Amino acid sequence: MDVRYAAVLGVIQGLTEFLPVSSSGHLVLFQNLFGLKEPELFFDISVHVGTLIAICVFFFKDLRDITGTLFSASTWSVGKDGLWESLCQKPEMRLFGLILVGTVPTVLLGLLLRPVAPMMFSSVQLVGIMLLVTGLLLWLTRGLKRHGRDAAQLTIWDALLIGFFQGVAILPGLSRSGATIAMGLFRGIDRETAARYSFLLSIPAILGAMVLESGKALSTGFPPAGALLVGVCMAAAVGYGCLKILVRLVKKGNLYIFAPYCWFLGMVIIVRSL
Repeated sequence: MDVRYAAVLGVIQGLTEFLPVSSSGHLVLFQNLFGLKEPELFFDISVHVGTLIAICVFFFKDLRDITGTLFSASTWSVGKDGLWESLCQKPEMRLFGLILVGTVPTVLLGLLLRPVAPMMFSSVQLVGIMLLVTGLLLWLTRGLKRHGRDAAQLTIWDALLIGFFQGVAILPGLSRSGATIAMGLFRGIDRETAARYSFLLSIPAILGAMVLESGKALSTGFPPAGALLVGVCMAAAVGYGCLKILVRLVKKGNLYIFAPYCWFLGMVIIVRSL
């Protein structure tokens, strides 16, 4: 793996991880059109670290507030209403709890589908079909009302349903960000909160996937350090820019503008696979 190839893969990862157009779908497309080989597993995990860095930087205030509250002694002091009631009254702890709740269906679906993941990713037709589904989900957000429930009004059912869609997004071609944000909007959550919760929920999912694959990655060897660094930096920088763009578009109610592109790409992949 040379530096130029690593840079291209880092840019692809940064562009497609956050924009609701499916990173897996684009990887299949680029591999088929340009004869690119599948990136080494350790490199693949590393560029995901780059996009994880982008999320942590963009949502630094939320993560700082959650961490500060989580490790504050006053958080765990039992008041007159009891520990559970005290925790629920703290916005940061409530958000943290909902992230944990949403992670449960993601983990269960991930473990359930993991044995058949190689078969799913080898099916180009499945990628094309799931891109069409992604486009449909995005298009259905068109015209949804601007205002909705904020973070303080999120429920356990919201977390479970959004987490379920995140788990289903292991299917190649189904955009994780598109599916989870769309489900949040369908549930009547306001646009900013839907995007914010979607990306905060992705942090444990990305970390979990990295842990699951790390053992296998270490046994496959390491790519050159220079290529690795370039790939991670490109994924982080491009990912951060795309994250800013997507959150701005979601706030304006323009998530649906990515639907025609997903439909076009899905049809291209399906036609080429015939």
